[in-house]
Amino acid sequence: MLGLGTLLPWNFFMTATMYFSSRLKDSSFVDSSANQTEPAGEHRSVLEAKFNNVMTLCAMLPLLICTCLNSFLHSLISQRLRVMGSLLVIMFVFMATAVLVKVPLEPLPFFSSTMVKIVIINSFGAVLQGSLFGMAGLLPASYTTPIMSGQGLAGTFAAFAMICAIASGSELQDAAFGYFITACGVIFLSVLSYILLPKLVTDTHTHTHIWMLALLVCFTFTITIGTFPAITADTKSTLANGGSWDQYFIPVSCFLLFNLCDWGGRSLTAVCMWPGKDSLLLPVFIVCRVVFVPLLMLCNVQPRVHLPIFFHHDGWFIFFMILFAFSNGYLASLCMCFGPKNVLPHEAETAGAIMAFFLSLGLALGAALSFIFRALV
Repeated sequence: MLGLGTLLPWNFFMTATMYFSSRLKDSSFVDSSANQTEPAGEHRSVLEAKFNNVMTLCAMLPLLICTCLNSFLHSLISQRLRVMGSLLVIMFVFMATAVLVKVPLEPLPFFSSTMVKIVIINSFGAVLQGSLFGMAGLLPASYTTPIMSGQGLAGTFAAFAMICAIASGSELQDAAFGYFITACGVIFLSVLSYILLPKLVTDTHTHTHIWMLALLVCFTFTITIGTFPAITADTKSTLANGGSWDQYFIPVSCFLLFNLCDWGGRSLTAVCMWPGKDSLLLPVFIVCRVVFVPLLMLCNVQPRVHLPIFFHHDGWFIFFMILFAFSNGYLASLCMCFGPKNVLPHEAETAGAIMAFFLSLGLALGAALSFIFRALV
């Protein structure tokens, strides 16, 4: 539940990007477009065009900085304050976001307030994630798996909600309001889960360096975020021919499929941890994931300038996405489980926090690389 609570709010925030874009449209242009030959839908305001890039920057920089600070300062601030405080701040921000759905604002104030909220959510989300992995590091490796599994489930839940909103024909504002209220409910349940956590019975048996595993988890997420969703979300169906599959292709084949397979990979580590933490196969498998970058680039990504299309059929893209997502979830979860077990017991919480930092570093590097990968297509 706590793993779900760390990522579901942010996943719902990303799912609502169409709502945010609609609030940033230049209303003066839309009003005057009726007397012009160019449809309003083809014009994008500066704020609307820059929204995704600025959102990525405002998300990844605070995530990286605060995860780093948490790695070094966790001993100065109690775990309870870090976890409970972060959850409550994020819940308050989502409550405010839900209220603002019903409040009319000009594009610039709306853009500015949204970016401030993104910074706050990811700053406290980084502290929350680092604290949870640090806490799990004090326990056997099997306790890290549910956190990774919960995070994987968060993406699946959000993707499924997006598909339901499309199928129901809901207005963008109504769908966004539902996303934000649901996020508040999940955070509230996470708070209750954390309160109950000390009352649960655990078996603790812990075993000396983690840097290789930290670099491996960083590399895993660099490849994943460098490709998903920057390249995968621009892939077009070759079978839709203007039918309803065209509308559902990306929500289902990109977002829902990725998150389901990622969740499956993370969850599998609860019953299977192969290869072992000292096996050379683990880094080999992780490095081999680089092959997914050209494979997905050579699918029907549009628009494209440089590369030819080699894999035209939708089936190829779906096949690559299944392997890409499952390997991400499984291999990243293995690294996060093994990391704290490679140090002495009194260093386990610090090790968990360091692993969380390198996970966030991988996300930030992947986000930066995604611009380069997309430009190469």
